[in-house]
Amino acid sequence: MFDFMLQFSPVMQALIATLFTWGTTAAGASLVYFTNHINRKLMDSMLGFAAGVMIAASFWSLLAPGIEMAEQMGQIPWLTAVIGFMGGGIFMRLTDKILPHLHLGLSIDKSEGVKTSWQRSTLLVLAITLHNIPEGLAVGVAFGAVAANLPSATIGGAIALAIGIGIQNFPEGTAVSMPLRREGMSKGKSFFMGQASGIVEPIAGVIGALFVLKIQNILPYALCFAAGAMIFVVVEELIPESQRKHENIDLVTMATISGFSIMMILDVALG
Repeated sequence: MFDFMLQFSPVMQALIATLFTWGTTAAGASLVYFTNHINRKLMDSMLGFAAGVMIAASFWSLLAPGIEMAEQMGQIPWLTAVIGFMGGGIFMRLTDKILPHLHLGLSIDKSEGVKTSWQRSTLLVLAITLHNIPEGLAVGVAFGAVAANLPSATIGGAIALAIGIGIQNFPEGTAVSMPLRREGMSKGKSFFMGQASGIVEPIAGVIGALFVLKIQNILPYALCFAAGAMIFVVVEELIPESQRKHENIDLVTMATISGFSIMMILDVALG
């Protein structure tokens, strides 16, 4: 896998990796062709698992390398980390406040962002699309960082990040398409809407890679920014949604720990 990816430019590597993460979103959305319902405990566990993967990826693949890279570049590591991390969280909060969207499991009157007459299905897709932006950005920045030839940025670490995000995208695709199918939307349209939520990842990935290649001094900030944005998504969306049914909290917590462990193994083993 490493040899295959190394024959491409960092931008093309980011594109290939984010096309993979988009593909896993589509794979999750495709479950509507096989069933109209997924057990709530299973769905909550999948979302909890995804949260664990993203928390681990935020630290092992983004924040820790960003801090190490800042030190190697002569920056103040803790200051770079906090500026980038807080910047990512603030960016997502502002985007969340402006872009019309609807969180899973809520009625349309609970939609957030600028008020609009858009349909419920559109608002649901926009919610997941909004949260896929930092994931694509993170993958793009990770592959762009490899081109800087710093010890803290490795092709293995970037690949591990893409694999981890791909794993957690599967339940996100299902979480969009399945409710739409239950509300009477056709299988084809439910699948289309579910996979469409992941199309932003290749776009964000290419932009992220191009950006850090042009301005390499911002690499540590960009890595920490992506980490802050991803943690925002976990705390604001994945964990609350996975624990909406209080009787599943213990199960979801263990699924989150499992997701964290698997992503940690991937990153340490490949990075």
